[in-house]
Amino acid sequence: MRIILLADSRKNELLINFCIAYKQLLKRHQLLSTLNLARLLEENVGLSVTGVPSDIVGGLGQLTQRVSYNEIDAVIHLRDSKQGGAEYLKYSQSLLDICDINSIPYASNIATAEVLILAIDRGDLDWRELVH
Repeated sequence: MRIILLADSRKNELLINFCIAYKQLLKRHQLLSTLNLARLLEENVGLSVTGVPSDIVGGLGQLTQRVSYNEIDAVIHLRDSKQGGAEYLKYSQSLLDICDINSIPYASNIATAEVLILAIDRGDLDWRELVH
């Protein structure tokens, strides 16, 4: 599975802790993130994460394009609704919208992230392999 891992800056520590808790499961998948967050996850968790350019809007734009071409199987984006400017919120909403259009699971908080990662572990999303 190809999984995008994202977090708004005030949620970075929460994502790191989530990845520590589910490291054994996550390391079996191809992980993608923005460049800065990929480095944080590699340094703090020891996961191999492919990073896209660190400019958050550029990174979100590239990841959204990957989703639009069905190259991604799941998105975990720990959002902070009190953070971000208008342009960032536009790209963030665009990512969510493209996930909805392509039936790609999107977790926006820690509770749904845990449900999603456990579903992936059980094989509930194995049907996504047919899309590729």
